[in-house]
Amino acid sequence: MAAPHLLGMDFGTGGAKACVIDDQGKVLSYAFREYAIQHPHPGWSEHDPETYWRVTCELTEQVLREASCLPQDIAGVGVSSAVPSMVLVDTHGDPVAPALNLMDRRATAEVDIIRDLIGEPTLDAVTANRIEDHPSLVNLFWFQRNRPDTYRRVHKALTIEGFIVSRLTRQFVVNRSSAVFYGVAYDIRGGTFRHDILNKLDIDPQFLPDVHDPTDVVGSVTAAAAAATGLHPGTVVVAGQVDCNAGWIAGGAVEPGDMQLNLGTSGVLGVVHRNVDYLSSPDGLRMVNIPYTTSPQDTYSAVAVTTTGGQALRFLRDTFAATEVDVARQLHVSSYDVITLQARDIPPGSEGLIVLPYLMGERSPIWDTAARGVVFGLSLHHERGHIFRAFLEGVAYALLDSLTVLTRSGLSMNHPLIFNEGGAKSEVWRRIITDVFGVPTALVKNRTGAPLGNAILAGVGTGVFPDFSVARRGAVYIEHLEPDPQTHALYAEYFQLYKKVYSQLSGSFQDLQALVRTTTN
Repeated sequence: MAAPHLLGMDFGTGGAKACVIDDQGKVLSYAFREYAIQHPHPGWSEHDPETYWRVTCELTEQVLREASCLPQDIAGVGVSSAVPSMVLVDTHGDPVAPALNLMDRRATAEVDIIRDLIGEPTLDAVTANRIEDHPSLVNLFWFQRNRPDTYRRVHKALTIEGFIVSRLTRQFVVNRSSAVFYGVAYDIRGGTFRHDILNKLDIDPQFLPDVHDPTDVVGSVTAAAAAATGLHPGTVVVAGQVDCNAGWIAGGAVEPGDMQLNLGTSGVLGVVHRNVDYLSSPDGLRMVNIPYTTSPQDTYSAVAVTTTGGQALRFLRDTFAATEVDVARQLHVSSYDVITLQARDIPPGSEGLIVLPYLMGERSPIWDTAARGVVFGLSLHHERGHIFRAFLEGVAYALLDSLTVLTRSGLSMNHPLIFNEGGAKSEVWRRIITDVFGVPTALVKNRTGAPLGNAILAGVGTGVFPDFSVARRGAVYIEHLEPDPQTHALYAEYFQLYKKVYSQLSGSFQDLQALVRTTTN
């Protein structure tokens, strides 16, 4: 019998990835597909949910073929996704509405209604997370109030990875790390949904999937799913995990104090810890709190999130960088590399240009759904490279805003800070963040990222790996950077101005949001 192999898949806001590994944790194949994001109204962000399944089938076929792996050699499958996300399905498991992704901000009125109905102290005590994050139950409540015909067709409200697991196994489940992003009624410490809170919202508990630990085996691949994907019928599927946990597992973050940064669609900075008291502290409630995969009953990640991290760069590419895309195509290189190379030779501070990168509102630490992008200080002296660099610096400032809160909390943070997925591969962006943060950094050599973390998860869940130590053994850190003291001091001044610009505009963002609502209704 051949040695067991493992399949990991991850579904982000901008695309999906998959990989196959062997029983030593070695990556044998990897594949990626970008997919479209729809913004039908200001503040809305959707996907066609059937795209997830189509991409699942394409990626699975590709990674099995490129790994020269027979379907029956796959011992287990693990899946993650970017959350908050929501796929509403009927009794057959088919979507009844477009899928909402983490950038969606339609339910601002529902946030206020739920806060009044439940009370902020109760929400904080139960969830240890902010309702402003627009978790799934807020968006489900929006459908109840605004799309009653669709709401009546709902059988289950799933995350993206929950939808994929349901297509693979016909089981409706959620893992403990992703369940946090249902919010409102999810008890982060107990790992259950509070029926008394659901009753106040008139939400049937039956709408919600069963909660499992990430490593739990929740089902096996059905004959129909096997025919569609090329997997073997009966292949084991585990409950899965949130995408940032998956990426950090892949990067070797398995001990308290480990700290990693992803620059995918969102910029996500996380610290692993076992301080349950942090969940009740004021600083704790300014971050996103997630049960961590290695031991979700007593280990957490305190996560800082800037909503449009790598997405800010994708916005630049898709909206203003047609020339760079053409050049990249001719040279057979990444368009992002062409963009960041132009930013490389611009001095720190972009010669007086500051960007607030709040293209779809902002999460930690300001929690302002009305905030929007701002280019401050633009002059005739500035060229394209200045604007590109100012966006990279703006994302770094947004993450530093959260890092200062995490530092104040007293949580242990191991250095160097490890760069992991997405835009972190850019040396220019890593240098900017290193100097803005003023801390040493390094890069994961193998940046397969979340799919690798999910394959490892499947390995632990199926017993191929005894524990998550295989992740630490496989993580190699390269390209160590030390912050330049003079540049860090300059960035500290720019950061203070960055915060001042937001403070002075925060009320105007609210006025703008009200005006947009009036003119689009």
